[in-house]
Formats: sequence, C-alpha cells, structure tokens
Amino acid sequence: MIRRSCTSKLAAIVLAVALSAANVRAETHEIHGKAQVLSGDTLVVHGQRIRLFGIDAPELGQTCRWPNKTIDCGRISTTGLLDLIAPVAVTCGRKSMRPDGTWIGTCKAEGFDVGANMVHTGWAVASPDDPAGYGKIEAKAKAGRRGLWRGTFEMPWVWRKNR
Repeated sequence: MIRRSCTSKLAAIVLAVALSAANVRAETHEIHGKAQVLSGDTLVVHGQRIRLFGIDAPELGQTCRWPNKTIDCGRISTTGLLDLIAPVAVTCGRKSMRPDGTWIGTCKAEGFDVGANMVHTGWAVASPDDPAGYGKIEAKAKAGRRGLWRGTFEMPWVWRKNR
C-alpha cells in the first residue's frame, strides 16, 4: 500500500512537471507545422488561425485591372502565399490576438519572413501604418511592377470599406 501511494505521488509529480513544461512552451506564443492557406494574408497551423502581421492582401473575389483583362487578384494572392509555403513547415510567432482568437503574427518558412516575401512578390502590400517596416520592400515591388503592381487595384482596406 505504501508503494502504491509513492507511485501515485511520483506519477502526479511527473504529470505536474510535464504540464508545467507544456505551459512554458505555450507562453512563448509560437507554433510550428504545415500551414493551410485561407487567403493572401491568413493561414492556419494546427488549427490556429494566423493573420500575417504588417501586410494586407486582396480579398477573395477582389479584382484588379491588368492591361487588356481583369483578374481575381484575391485568388492569385492566395495562390502566391500557397506557393511560398506549400513545400515546407512554417514557424509562426504571435504578436497579438484578436477577440475571435485569431493570432496576429509573423511566420517564417525556411528562415524567410513570409509576410516580407508576399510584399516582395507584389501579392500583398504593407499595412497602411507599416508596423513591420515593409514599405521599402513594397516600393521595390511597385517599381518592378511585380504582382498586383502590374496593373491597377484598390488597396485591400479601401476595397473592404467600400463593400
């Protein structure tokens, strides 16, 4: 009986230590794994919805005018994010959280900042207040007429406001 009591206490201590270690990892607000892409600026990793910090991308159904045609730039932006992260796992860190539980965070794929890459390719733009400092990257994408900058489009926040 004494042996069983000691074993139970030992099991409880091991469980407490394991839970404590899990909480420490949870407090770092980081997640790693394969991502599902929802839009050009939003993805899901292990069930956690993450909105990329410092960028904004066209919404699904938002169109852009290119020479001689109209394109669904929201869908192409989504595909652009998928192309950047499809073959690799991402590591995302939380900067803040929305009331609905969505993280606002930065994600890296093979060490590269996913948000910066979306702005670089021209499939996303720097947020209006440029909290991540992507303005210079955006200026180069615009000058190089990459992605959205090949034609004309409404900034995503303007497009959402008008709808």
